[in-house]
Amino acid sequence: METIKTPQPSKEYLESVYRDKNVLITGGLGFIGSNLAISLTGLGAKVVIVDSLIEDYGGNLFNIEPVKDNVRVNISDVRDEPGMLHLVKGMDFIFNLAGQVSHIDSMLNPYVDLEINCKSQLTILEACRKNNKDVKIVFAGTRQQYGKPVYLPVDEKHPIHPTDVNGINKMAGEWYHILYNNVYGIRAVSLRLTNTYGPRQLLKHNRQGFFGWFIRQIIDGEEIKIFGDGSQIRDFSYVADTVVAFLIAGANDNAFGNIYNLGGSERFNLKSLVELMIKIFGSGNYSIIPFPEERKKIDIGDFYANYEKIEGELGWSPKTNLEEGIRETFKYYTQFKKYYW
Repeated sequence: METIKTPQPSKEYLESVYRDKNVLITGGLGFIGSNLAISLTGLGAKVVIVDSLIEDYGGNLFNIEPVKDNVRVNISDVRDEPGMLHLVKGMDFIFNLAGQVSHIDSMLNPYVDLEINCKSQLTILEACRKNNKDVKIVFAGTRQQYGKPVYLPVDEKHPIHPTDVNGINKMAGEWYHILYNNVYGIRAVSLRLTNTYGPRQLLKHNRQGFFGWFIRQIIDGEEIKIFGDGSQIRDFSYVADTVVAFLIAGANDNAFGNIYNLGGSERFNLKSLVELMIKIFGSGNYSIIPFPEERKKIDIGDFYANYEKIEGELGWSPKTNLEEGIRETFKYYTQFKKYYW
C-alpha cells in the first residue's frame, strides 16, 4: 500500500503562522541563522537575534544586511544565564542554532565545545522552563551524531556512535531538548542537518566543512586538496531548503518531541563534487592527497541521509539541485567576497 505523503506547506500558510510572532534566533548572525532571519522577516515575524560574534564561529553582521533595519540584534552569549532568562520572555518561537560546529576545534578544545554545545543548551532550556514554558523550539542537530554509518542511507533509527567530541556534545544538546519536551512540556523538535551549503557561510578558515572552503579556493585560483581517494560520498542541503525545514518544523505541532533527518536529493563523491564546481565556475584544479592523521581519525567515510520521515510527516523535501545551488553560491561570494575572506 502506497504511503500518503504530507504536502509541503505553502508560503501563505507559513506567513499565517509566523506573522507578528516574536521569534528568537540564537546564533542568528551565523550561516543558517541569518538566512532564517531573512526568511522570517519576509513572513512578517518580529525577529530578535542573539549572537556572541565569537571570532571564527561564523557570526557576521553583513549576513543580515538585507534586513538589518527590520531585526533586533543582541550581542550576547547563550551561556549567560541572566541574559537568557530575559531574552526568552515573550517569545513565541526559538530557533536554536547557537553552537560550535567545527569537528576539528572540538577535538582541540573539548571544554569549549562542552560549554557551548551542552551547558548553553541547558541554560536556554532552563530559562524557558522558568520564564516561558509556552515557547516552541527548533534545535539544530547534526549528522555527526551518527558517526560512521553502519548502513546507508542513514535514518533516524540508525545507531548513535559519534567519532568526535562535537558529535557527542551535539547529541547531548539534542536530548536535553527532547527531555524538556517530554518532562516539562516545553515543545521542542530537532533537525539533524547534513552538509549545508550556500550564501553566508563562514569562509575565513577551513574548519567548518570542506564545501565552503572549496568554493573559496576555486574563486581564489588555489589548488583544492582532496583527502583520501576522493571517493567519499556525501549528500548536500542548500541553505534555502534547510531554512524551509526549520520553518515547517516550527509551524507543525505534530513535530514536537521528534527528531528528523534532513538530506539532499543527490549524492556525489568529493572528486565529482569538485569537478562539478570547477565546471560551473569555469576554472580550477585539484589534487588528491593522503588524509592528515588528525582528520583521518574522525572521518566517517560515506554518508547520506534518509529524510523520508520529515517528508512523510511534515511535507519537507529538498527542492534545489546541486548545480543550481553551487551557481548561486559562487554568484553570492563573487559579489560579496570582501565580507567573507
